Amino acid sequence: MSLDVANRLFGAIESGDYEAVEYLWAADVAVWHSGDAADNDRIRALKVIRWFIKNTTTRTYEIRDRQFFDGGFVQQHVLRADGINGASITLRVCIVIKIDDEGLIVRIDEYFDPADMAALLTT
Repeated sequence: MSLDVANRLFGAIESGDYEAVEYLWAADVAVWHSGDAADNDRIRALKVIRWFIKNTTTRTYEIRDRQFFDGGFVQQHVLRADGINGASITLRVCIVIKIDDEGLIVRIDEYFDPADMAALLTT
């Protein structure tokens, strides 16, 4: 189940399918990113995903490593994206995702250097 969720999640982000991402997240999902002072709830975290999809023209994941554990997985990847502002980013990421028995994502902890996103924030 975790392999399917992983493939669907990152495939949906790559293709810009916001609704597919939203479908995978439990109602009470908690999402934490490097630089966040606290967990984000579902509404806030989905706003970040929507912003990222709307402000990029291409998104690709180069999976470096993916390890499964009971109830989820940890993945290391390189995310490359081209912004609508003409900038490009490359993020090295480690992400830990926990999945419930229904196959919904209940927790995400995402580690990356927030400074690597700066190019997408300029107009």
